[in-house]
Amino acid sequence: MTHTPQRSIKSRAALAGHPLHPVMIHFPVAALMALVASDLAYWYTQDPFWLRSGLWLAGVGAFGGWIASVAGIIDLVTVARIRRLITGWSHAIVAVVMLSLASLNWLLRFNEPGAVLPWGLAISLATACLIALAGWLGGQLVYEHAVGVDVEKSP
Repeated sequence: MTHTPQRSIKSRAALAGHPLHPVMIHFPVAALMALVASDLAYWYTQDPFWLRSGLWLAGVGAFGGWIASVAGIIDLVTVARIRRLITGWSHAIVAVVMLSLASLNWLLRFNEPGAVLPWGLAISLATACLIALAGWLGGQLVYEHAVGVDVEKSP
């Protein structure tokens, strides 16, 4: 059963009314999900190409994710209606844990590339699971609470 929220919750981190956080997360999410495939490819082939690929994917995912999180944090701390949502806080907490793991994964690869197996792969898999949870919670913010959605203009 779906319900239509009565009022939308406007994003303060927006450009021309379009929330920035949902726009900025696509590349970091794609990089961190592709990191799992890169780690599995290295495990299977032992080709050093996948070590280099994984370092770059981990870096783009971690650093890009922290940059994207700035827009989400702006909304969380400046919009009272978002601050009152348990889903908003849950999304933020899961995202911080996920980005912390992604950063650890990048640092592990940067300092000791051969440590990808088993720890890098394990962290990549844990990060992918947390991305799925953060994405689900983010979807709830949009679809159930109308965060960043202009429902007043919808037909």
